[in-house]
Formats: sequence, C-alpha cells, structure tokens
Amino acid sequence: MASRKQLEVHSGDQTPQKWCISLGEEVFKRFIFQGSPTVHKVFNEGSLFSPLLFGKFFDPSDAFPLWEFESDVLLSNLRSSGQSTVDWSQTDQDYVLKAELPGVGNNVQVCVEKGKVVEISGQWKQQRESKTKDWRSGHWWEYGYVRRIELPEDADWRRIEASVSNDILIEVRIPKNLMVGDASQGNDAARKDSEVGGS
Repeated sequence: MASRKQLEVHSGDQTPQKWCISLGEEVFKRFIFQGSPTVHKVFNEGSLFSPLLFGKFFDPSDAFPLWEFESDVLLSNLRSSGQSTVDWSQTDQDYVLKAELPGVGNNVQVCVEKGKVVEISGQWKQQRESKTKDWRSGHWWEYGYVRRIELPEDADWRRIEASVSNDILIEVRIPKNLMVGDASQGNDAARKDSEVGGS
C-alpha cells in the first residue's frame, strides 16, 4: 500500500546566504568524475537535481522557468532512453511537478521565496564542520541538492501543496490564481467600454 506524507511548504527566505556560491560546469564535471555512486544517484542526468537535466548545463540554484516548456519536448532525449524521473504538467486549476527523490534520506524541504520561486532541496551528506555554518552557504553540492523553479505569473503561491509518496516520489501542486486571468480580462473590457464611451 502506498504511503503519502504531506510536506510543510515554508515561505520566505530563512537563510539569506544560501546558494551564494554558484556551481560551475567544470566544477560539476570534476565532482561527478570523482563522485561516489551516491553522488551519481543524486545528480545523474535524469534527476530533477541534475544541472544537465534540460539538455545543457544549468545551475540548479538558479531559478528555471519550467512551465514555459512542454516536458515531452524538453526531456525527449532522456525519455527515449528511459532516464528521466521528472514530469510536469498543468490543468485549468493548477501546475503539477512530479519527480523521484534521490533516495538518500527523505529530509526534503519545499520553500517559496518572495512568491516568485519554489525551491525543492535536501541534504544527502552531513557536514563535518561546525554546526553553525549552513551547508547551503558553501560548496552546497557536496552536501545537498536543490532545484529552484520560477513560478508562473498566475500561480497562487500561498496555496502550494507538496507531498512525498513511498519516500521516493515528490509531488508539488501549485494552484492557479484564477482571479489573475479574470482581472486582466475585466480590465480589457473596461478599457473597451471607456474607448467606446469616449468616441
């Protein structure tokens, strides 16, 4: 039987210094080349947290405009080789992202930053250094993983829900703010009325 656990979605940026060190392509290649099987599991090409997920190198700590792309198109190469563990879609009511977690501890966190970015992150290795230093403020890829995604303009970030099934599949549901579309249509209608009245 499938187990499903609801995750708390945090809002606001509790750690201003996080992701301040960007992951460069050469650094990542060296890291993967010397990496253990766990590193490959976390950052392999089909993983949501891989910098190479979208076909060319893209630092996952930078926000990616995911819903501007069709998943079938962007992930077609990975899909054909059966490598991808990521999918996203939208309905009339919401945007949905589903992805397999790396399976290295289920301490995944979902955070919304300034109502503009949704961030999925987790730690796969404990730091040996002082506990006061946040793992995200240094060479974060040595300790954890992240994927930051730009929210569409009509996203209702206050009602975002996230859950994990069987400790391996995360689902993030972002409701659409239906008032955004209605409001802009209403403004267009009001403008047309004023133009007609003014002529």
